[in-house]
Amino acid sequence: MESGPAIFAGMVFCLFGAGLLAWTVTRARQHRPVAQGVSPVASVTVAGLAAMISLALGAWCFTRL
Repeated sequence: MESGPAIFAGMVFCLFGAGLLAWTVTRARQHRPVAQGVSPVASVTVAGLAAMISLALGAWCFTRL
């Protein structure tokens, strides 16, 4: 009964994390800013951490099935 919300939340976290990570890597490889007005190293680091945390939360949701 409770596997439906866990699957939905896990998919949302994983899709967001994967999309953010792909976008960050693409922008960093092209030497384009990830966030306007912020240090390039800091913006890549923060965006990468947010993506990894989101992917970890998605994986955690899937372990709760």
